[in-house]
Amino acid sequence: QVRLVESGGGLVQAGESLRLSCATNESKIKLSAMGWYRQSPGKQRELVASITRSGSTDYADSVKGRFTISRDDAKLAVYLQMNSLRPEDTAVYSCNSQLFDWWGQGTQVTVPS
Repeated sequence: QVRLVESGGGLVQAGESLRLSCATNESKIKLSAMGWYRQSPGKQRELVASITRSGSTDYADSVKGRFTISRDDAKLAVYLQMNSLRPEDTAVYSCNSQLFDWWGQGTQVTVPS
């Protein structure tokens, strides 16, 4: 049962930007801190960014200054703005509700070297 749906991934060149979205129809998502994770082949899943209910954010060192996580509780959505993309950002990106442990199917981001 898919509760979270990611979108916005794609193929972009190094230095370009993408905005990922994570949407749900579950209103209780407002109660949960949210996170964006990524996983590339042969690597462990990595927490990229997180946001609390009050909007406090945290980022992996590898994306600080380039990625921005935000949430719009009125729209039941969480976003990840990704700027200055690099080949090492290539991965499947998934959003997660930390309180309910919900996951989406993921969206592929590819940045060719």
